[in-house]
Amino acid sequence: MALTYTQYTLEKLELLLKALDYKVRYEKGSFKTGACVIESSRVVVVNKFSTIESKILSLITLLQQIQVDESLLDEKQIAFLASLKQTTLQL
Repeated sequence: MALTYTQYTLEKLELLLKALDYKVRYEKGSFKTGACVIESSRVVVVNKFSTIESKILSLITLLQQIQVDESLLDEKQIAFLASLKQTTLQL
């Protein structure tokens, strides 16, 4: 799947995480990567100074790593998540 690095794609990723009961916050900090997950509170913190491409790649990487309860998602979101999990990221 070829992803476009646009605000729309970023918003789709944010909605997917929201449906999975994660909160997405944009903060400044000394990140080694573009984002991190605080597991106990289900918060994803994204470096607000990163480019849109970096934010998108960071969120995709996190989505590929976390356990997902697909019962929380609708059919379109499940299909989108499946395509993300098959995506090979090139950084």
